[in-house]
Amino acid sequence: MPYPSIEDLPDPVREYLPPHAQEIYRGAFNSAWDRYADRGAEREEVAHRVAWAAVKRRYRKVGEKWVEK
Repeated sequence: MPYPSIEDLPDPVREYLPPHAQEIYRGAFNSAWDRYADRGAEREEVAHRVAWAAVKRRYRKVGEKWVEK
């Protein structure tokens, strides 16, 4: 289930990540969703892992906030 816009992202992603990080998450998730179509039931979990990894390449968590590296 790819996300058409950042408004469609899961609540934790929208609540904690800054807008730019949300765009990174959405793009990475959607790309991984397409890439790992053969994973069956694991597909969504893998896509979320890929998305978080993409965010963590550009952002880091300081206390309760995500800040750009």
